[in-house]
Amino acid sequence: MRNLLQDQLLKAGLVKKGKVDQVAREQSKLRQGKAAAGPGAGQVEAQRLKVERDRALAAERNAQARASELRAQARQIVDAHKVERRGEIPYRFADGQRITSVLVDERLRSQLASGALVIARHGESYELVPRAVADKIAERDPDLIVLDHGRAGQKPAADDDDAYYQQFQVPDDLIW
Repeated sequence: MRNLLQDQLLKAGLVKKGKVDQVAREQSKLRQGKAAAGPGAGQVEAQRLKVERDRALAAERNAQARASELRAQARQIVDAHKVERRGEIPYRFADGQRITSVLVDERLRSQLASGALVIARHGESYELVPRAVADKIAERDPDLIVLDHGRAGQKPAADDDDAYYQQFQVPDDLIW
């Protein structure tokens, strides 16, 4: 597309058509040359850093999404496999710095003590789940498992006080 001044000069006969075409080609080459000029070293480095930062952010977002997905799966497993709690015996356990209790009957209490049942956090409450289900939950979100007496390798902390208190006999019929 020519410019109006070029058309007017052609009509007036002041320039030849070949000369107008040549000037148009030169202008086009100049415009393309500016666009084709390679970016400087600083621009290349800035672009590379931007791409790396975008990749890192994407990887972090993917990791957060995966962790959220695993937590949701663990909550669904707890909800699907919870054991019905009934009874009037409070079973006390520590959840972090808090001592809490759930009401169970004698059968559930013995299963909890033996490690056949595990206490898992479910929202603001606690649920009892079987050992096999607890292993699946621990794979996805180990923070949901609150109390697990049957966990392999779990040893109580040994203190100097333990040796001292072993000399005192505790009655067998004492229930906490």
